[in-house]
Amino acid sequence: MIASRNIGVVAAAATVLAAAPLSAIFQSWTWLIESVIAVAVVAGVAALTRLARAPLWGQVLGMLAGLILALTWLFPSGEELVGVLPTPGTFAHFADLLAGSAQDMRSYGVEVPDTDPLLFIAVLGVGAVAVLVDVLAVGLRRPALAGLPMLAIYSVPVAVYVDSVPATPFVVGAAGYLWLLVTDNVDRVRRFGRRFTGDGRDIDVWEASPLASAGRRLAAVGVALAVALPLAVPGMTGGLLDSLSRGPGNGTGNGTGSGGNSGRIDLFASLAGQLNQSQVSDLVKVTTSEPNPFYLRYAVADELRPTGFQARNPSGRPTNRDLPNPADRAGPGVQQTTYRATVEVTKSLSMSLMPVYAEPVRTEDLNGNWLYDPNQQVVFSNRENSRGRKYSFDYVRSTYTPAALRAAQPLPADHPVRRQLTSTPGPVPEVEDLVKGLIQDKRTDYDRVLAIYQHFSADNGFAYRLSTASGSSGQDIVNFLTNKVGYCQQYAAAMAWLVRSAGIPARVAFGFTNGSNRDGDTFTLTNLNLHAWTEVFFNGVGWVPFDATPASGVPGSTRSAWAPDTDAPEPSAPGTGVSDTPAGTDASAGPTGPDNADRDLDDGLSLSGTTPAEQPPVWPWWTAGLLALLALLAIPALRRLALRRRRGGGQAASAAVASATVDDGAEPETRVVVVGADANAARADAHAAWAELLDTMVDFRIPVDMTETPRATADRLVRDTFSDDTAAIGSAQLLGRAEERARYARDPLTGERLVPALRAVRGALAARADRRTRLLAAVLPPSVLLRWRTAMADTSGRMVALTGRTRHRLLRWNPRRLLADRAAR
Repeated sequence: MIASRNIGVVAAAATVLAAAPLSAIFQSWTWLIESVIAVAVVAGVAALTRLARAPLWGQVLGMLAGLILALTWLFPSGEELVGVLPTPGTFAHFADLLAGSAQDMRSYGVEVPDTDPLLFIAVLGVGAVAVLVDVLAVGLRRPALAGLPMLAIYSVPVAVYVDSVPATPFVVGAAGYLWLLVTDNVDRVRRFGRRFTGDGRDIDVWEASPLASAGRRLAAVGVALAVALPLAVPGMTGGLLDSLSRGPGNGTGNGTGSGGNSGRIDLFASLAGQLNQSQVSDLVKVTTSEPNPFYLRYAVADELRPTGFQARNPSGRPTNRDLPNPADRAGPGVQQTTYRATVEVTKSLSMSLMPVYAEPVRTEDLNGNWLYDPNQQVVFSNRENSRGRKYSFDYVRSTYTPAALRAAQPLPADHPVRRQLTSTPGPVPEVEDLVKGLIQDKRTDYDRVLAIYQHFSADNGFAYRLSTASGSSGQDIVNFLTNKVGYCQQYAAAMAWLVRSAGIPARVAFGFTNGSNRDGDTFTLTNLNLHAWTEVFFNGVGWVPFDATPASGVPGSTRSAWAPDTDAPEPSAPGTGVSDTPAGTDASAGPTGPDNADRDLDDGLSLSGTTPAEQPPVWPWWTAGLLALLALLAIPALRRLALRRRRGGGQAASAAVASATVDDGAEPETRVVVVGADANAARADAHAAWAELLDTMVDFRIPVDMTETPRATADRLVRDTFSDDTAAIGSAQLLGRAEERARYARDPLTGERLVPALRAVRGALAARADRRTRLLAAVLPPSVLLRWRTAMADTSGRMVALTGRTRHRLLRWNPRRLLADRAAR
């Protein structure tokens, strides 16, 4: 009974650990706290029913009843008895929560907020899995089958995430499952009898079983392979590798704008891959009934951090339902006209955001998986992407007169939009001083915004260039305002920052300019038409676009009556509402050619920029890689050559013969004087020559038997290989005799030329070998590879021995051993 209770506790803990993947889809940890409460109630009821010796079906009913009580206490309807006893009204409330969870799952993108319907469905699922795991692991004693309901929890975030679930929650869940298996196996062994090793030796109670240790190692290796193998197989994952390479918070960035859920997109990173391409790719074709449309938009970044503007998680309702009508905001000076557009996304653009014009009111050909966020005015999906889609929608184009915007009253200080979208990452004195000077004596929000907008003009030194200068301030915003050179992202983000510093909500929008490729009412937009601009919120009016980037640098740029082109020779006509690129500017010719705008966008919406350059040639990298590969392959050959030179570099110190002239008064006489040999040097030369001979035999695939004497090895080499080569026979026998004398004789062999003998033997072996053997002997000498393999084996053996000694020393401090010793006393 005690063992069953222990397994029941482990089963409950394993269920909680298996729920770890749910952390990837919730913003906070409320779900975990409530799930732990529900699992604890289920485990407690299961233990009580087993203590009362209830049958299995009674245990199941008791656990289900405990789960209902936990859900009633966590999600009350207000009609319960004594606070926790459910009533029919409670179950009706549960039904409403289930219906609301389906709606919330379609409305929210991950990470989801803590809504009661989503928390209810999560706690209900985890509690139900706890019941199944307890029944399988404790009631039926089949803990291996308990992995199936645990896997069901993991399948939830897998189905929600577009890319892949992070690996860490999977590892946590797998650890809980392995813990359950180990606990069950230990209990089975205890019931069987005493533990033993593979060779039958008994194990003390404090000592870990070798079989269990092997099982734990295999389990750890299995979990590691389960995580690592998908990373090595192309196509099995896209989110995990991208997240390791991008770091936290970024969801896309593969050069095509593709990737993860809309709430985690690093917008500038996804744009940079397109804008920095050397080739032009058609991304979108849009046909609209509007004569002069504004920019086609697909995302916004409204959260300003120290690293720049970031996108916030959107949330909304399906686009195939009625969408908000902006006509409610219509007033004096605000003109609203409804148009229809058809967008065809090519296969070159794949992202979880759908390009639309601002303020769509009705869509066609988009299913319920596509949602519309009325606050961000974006269409997004957590399940599908935009690649190859064609859809139509009706939208409202709003134009404003300066008088209408001047009439807008400032937002109250406690207004949610103002509190959220006027925040800046700490005070920046340079920015605050600039804004204070620009908005001085400006009485309306529009006049303040217009003053900031007009600051980014050529008269103030701002320019659109393909190169930017780095600054020394350490802050991108200050560097840009000082250097006054940048691209659309610097202008859009800088203006939004300054407007926020003035206490007015602002954000950065992303989309496409109209470009120059127009055929009637159809625009073909490419990766070079991607653009960013600023949107400012006015009370009672909504979000109003301002494009501070110089129009001359943006082909297809659109200006308006409320935000005219400050660099144009003449102001825009006030009655038109919308004007195209200023007169005198060729819409197809930007500063670097047709549609060549905004070619360098930085990651993270920062205000810094780098000089875009042509695609560097690839052949130097291929050449460097090839040279590195050749150098790596040449290491064994160079090592073999170094050994051969070292062994043959010394002189054989067998004997030194010198001549001396003796003059004894008679006719001079030349005598030969023999100087004694250095025995140690002669032995060293013989050993070196013999080692070289053995390596040569290994290189040419001649068997080497280390148990043979040198003479036996030389005779075998002569008998099997050099049967008809007199020079090679003599050389081999000389080397064998020299090694034999060096090993066993008092005096080594001296006066013999061992190095020429080695050359003769090697030449004879090479002449009798085939071409493949000669090539391997030169490029990948088997003797070097064998020596490396032996060294690795020796090192591994020493490490194993060291680990064993360390483990043996640590075992004396094992708590289990100390407790066992204390009990024995």
